[in-house]
Amino acid sequence: MIEPNLPKSILAVIECASAGADNEGTGSADAAGENDPANILIESGILVVDMEKTEAFNLKVPESGAADAAVVLPAKIVPAAGRTPQKGKKEKAAPKGKLPGRKAVKVTKGAPSAEELDLNEHQWYLNRELTWLEFNRRVLHEAEDERTPLLERLKFLAIVGANSDEFVMKRIGGLKQQIGAGLNELTLDGRSPRQQVTECYAEIKEIHLREREIFAKLRALLEPKGIVIESYPDLTPKEKKALRDYYYVNIFPLVTPQSIDPAHPFPFISNLSLNLLVSLRYPKAREVSLARVKVPVGLGTPRFLRVGKGDRFVPLEEVMMHNLDMLFPGMHIVTCEIFRVTRNANTEKDEEEADDLMAMIESELKERKFAPIVRLEVAAGMEYLHRGRLAAELELDNENDVFEVPGMLAMRDLFELARLDYPRLHEPPHHPIDHPELLTTRNIFHTIRDAGAILLQHPYVSFSTSVERFLREAATDPKVRAIKMTLYRTSSQSRIIESLILAAQNGKQVAVVVELKARFDEATNIRLAERMEEAGIHVTYGVVGLKTHCKVILVVRQDYRGIRRYVHIGTGNYHAETARIYSDVGILTSDETVGQDVTELFNYLTTGFMAKRKYQCLVTAPRFLKKALLEKIEREIALQQQGGGGVIRFKMNALEDGDIVKALYRASIAGVRVRLYVRDTCRLRPGIPKLSENISVVSVVGRFLEHARIYYFRNGGDEEYFISSADAMKRNLEARVEILCPVAAPELRAELAGIFEAHDADRRSAWDMLPDGSYRQRVPAEGESAEGTHQILIGQAEKRLKESLKQKKKVK
Repeated sequence: MIEPNLPKSILAVIECASAGADNEGTGSADAAGENDPANILIESGILVVDMEKTEAFNLKVPESGAADAAVVLPAKIVPAAGRTPQKGKKEKAAPKGKLPGRKAVKVTKGAPSAEELDLNEHQWYLNRELTWLEFNRRVLHEAEDERTPLLERLKFLAIVGANSDEFVMKRIGGLKQQIGAGLNELTLDGRSPRQQVTECYAEIKEIHLREREIFAKLRALLEPKGIVIESYPDLTPKEKKALRDYYYVNIFPLVTPQSIDPAHPFPFISNLSLNLLVSLRYPKAREVSLARVKVPVGLGTPRFLRVGKGDRFVPLEEVMMHNLDMLFPGMHIVTCEIFRVTRNANTEKDEEEADDLMAMIESELKERKFAPIVRLEVAAGMEYLHRGRLAAELELDNENDVFEVPGMLAMRDLFELARLDYPRLHEPPHHPIDHPELLTTRNIFHTIRDAGAILLQHPYVSFSTSVERFLREAATDPKVRAIKMTLYRTSSQSRIIESLILAAQNGKQVAVVVELKARFDEATNIRLAERMEEAGIHVTYGVVGLKTHCKVILVVRQDYRGIRRYVHIGTGNYHAETARIYSDVGILTSDETVGQDVTELFNYLTTGFMAKRKYQCLVTAPRFLKKALLEKIEREIALQQQGGGGVIRFKMNALEDGDIVKALYRASIAGVRVRLYVRDTCRLRPGIPKLSENISVVSVVGRFLEHARIYYFRNGGDEEYFISSADAMKRNLEARVEILCPVAAPELRAELAGIFEAHDADRRSAWDMLPDGSYRQRVPAEGESAEGTHQILIGQAEKRLKESLKQKKKVK
């Protein structure tokens, strides 16, 4: 008999005990016969078992304390319409939702045997967009976490706002394009574009609401520290006058009101701009007119205006709203309401049809300014008539595309306040160390040559004294003949660009592959490309139809034994600012095989000719990288089946490619231990019995942005470590130029292993993914360290430096 007090998540396997359970019809219980054992009923996810007829089944039910299981029904058992009455007895009608003599057991989706699994079923995959929004929730938690310093919490709130804007521009914009084109192809998880937009909007609205609640708490907590965000009406008359005078002199000349009436077409609304919708009339008139006023934030105009000499601020839009008489003298202001629009960022054209790629990108940028609007945000309380008018003018669905936002719009502008100089309200300052091998003033190429290879971990190791130094010395070294590099993103005032220009001026051959289509950096890259061309640098734009996403520098030098190639390969961009806040890895090497492969890579990037290119150690996308990863996963499965001990560890920003996910599922089924460290999007569901019970997924959200890509295979004890520019995403593996670079030196492998170990030891900023796609933050047990991954890695870098200095003293 079934234990009367079963736990909610009971494990049971129901096996058919007689041929009667093989009925495939949908007839009534009477038709099935009184001895039919299939007397079960599923209603609303509840398995109702006839307690009087359990003998008809072979029920394997665990002890009362068992948990973590699911009920599996035989494939051909069909739920009966009701209970089969016994002969000679009348069955009383059961109350709705209840059946007499039956025990209700909570059911979760069953876990079939490995042989029965169909890896194409939608249920095994999570949605890319929704899992990314789940990541944004984890970022939002940092703004809520009391362990995070106050101004850092404000910074995380700004990051969430910026993330949300970019998500709507890119992902929602792309989905709406699919809807507009009539595309209804389902995703791997079984969702249509329209379904995804609906579900994403619901998530975004929840995040917006939570953002505002946290912001209100932070305002209250910052006030005692001397940082106050005031409301304009709460200022004293003297403060109002001072602010009005400042506004009149410094900002008012930038403001341009625009009428909205039959004589004036609806004005153009720029992307992510703050706008005032003003309704006004002449003093004695009844007719109300509308006007739009753009809040001129940016280009030196702050969002928050300082009140007096302290750190008290008032949002610019409030100052404008309460001084509209300057713009509309003599008019009666009826209402003033705030709104903001988000435009689609997906305006890419077909490169193969472009005669001039740079001209095409410039055209795209112009079109992006006028791209369709995908979201309208309005401040809470906007009149419904005005909201409808805006939605109609902007060609939006008033019910689905309009977000009513309580409180402040454009939370991304909180970056202004998060930068205030209050050391105690920020994380302790982090100063990257110089890599122990690069402490010497000796020629960097001699150092690399003697070391063989040097692993760089940013931001723990200085970008300036490693990568920038590598290029700076290459530019001035008389033995350097040529420099080649890829450029995906960099800062507009980059020392990288200065070094390249200096190298060209010094007569060296300099070639740079610039990715013009690095989203949101297109304008910067166009300007940099033009500047480099003017300096005599050979600039190309990669292979038609593919983004150049790999991060590579090749320096060709005339050494004492002939030409030698020195290479830098990284997981992050050549961007000095992000190198201080992104967690990346890179390698400096003079390995001849790597140098030959990188030479082949640049010949491909500058010509587009792919035929018969063979790489000896690097693995490149789009032709080989995905295939190599799949083959290595299958090899790990085979080795596991032969002798056990299979282990795979991947660290990346996103796991989205369906083929990779399926391969990892197969590895788990075979018994391979799979450890995934995935920052944001992850389609895979870990911890499902029989399917992914050998897989764990952890996401780290903390002080630095996790950005490194590391791939590890135990390979029967002959371990393999790789660093890569590529995430396990379909676009990276099939539509970008990427590279996977092996790391061979034991000491460098040990450093990479230390990164994995830091993630495993994290009890502060690590989140474990649950089978349903939700996450649970780790909490330190009593006596455990509360350090997060980034603090652990800072400690590891400092320890390596101290040990190196001690060793050098001993040698002396």
